[in-house]
Amino acid sequence: MHRLSDLPLIIGHRGASSIAPENTLAAFTCAIQDGAEGIEFDVRLSQDGVPVVIHDPTLARTGLIDGVVAELSAEVLGRTDVGSWFSRRPNADDVDFSGEKLPSLQQVFDLFADSDALLYLEMKSQAGDGERLAAEVAGAIRKHAIAQYVVVSSFNLSQVQAVKAIYPAIRTAALFEPRVSRPATLIRGIKLVKLAQDCGANEICLHHALSSSRLTEQARKSQLEVVVWTVDTPEWIERGRSRGVKALITNDPASMIRYRNTHAAI
Repeated sequence: MHRLSDLPLIIGHRGASSIAPENTLAAFTCAIQDGAEGIEFDVRLSQDGVPVVIHDPTLARTGLIDGVVAELSAEVLGRTDVGSWFSRRPNADDVDFSGEKLPSLQQVFDLFADSDALLYLEMKSQAGDGERLAAEVAGAIRKHAIAQYVVVSSFNLSQVQAVKAIYPAIRTAALFEPRVSRPATLIRGIKLVKLAQDCGANEICLHHALSSSRLTEQARKSQLEVVVWTVDTPEWIERGRSRGVKALITNDPASMIRYRNTHAAI
């Protein structure tokens, strides 16, 4: 993966989700065409145990229909229109994404078969399927021989550990976000770094509210690469460079890349 000097890589959050429906092949294609070095996307299991690409546990928001992902077969999910909702938003542009289907993990890997794009795969488990999801994801990565291009992440650190145990060659990332239920000492301190190390993660993915210069420095000293999500404002380019951040995950990769290439690279 080519890296522009010490500037952070730009990763499309659920693809180029500001201009195309999230977690679709269209959004992923747009992100790469706009110059992103990679994409971030979410994976869940269908009822029959097939990894499919969708963020929510239900189809209500992006599919505009009732249905729980874990209770539907991959065949049914694969026929679901997850593009029409995007075109119905207030102030939506003229591009019609109606008919854009919910992709499987297989389809995403096929789309990037001849690409060196980074694929940040977030596992979304539910109803006790965490170990099965980890096994399916690790198996798919091994089958396609693309471990060097994939980073598997999760808020569930036991899943991160499980993937690493199944296939040590896979790079993994520990995901953290601020929560009221989490003690302040845990949110602000270096305990996050220790948690990431304990689960065998190679990277730490921090919500931007957590990505202080102190925590970022501690992570890097502990040999953890740092990724920050989700940021859409250009000041993060310089902030990321000054803190040694590996990558920024953004909804608007085109704008971030345009700024990075015309301003921050000077």
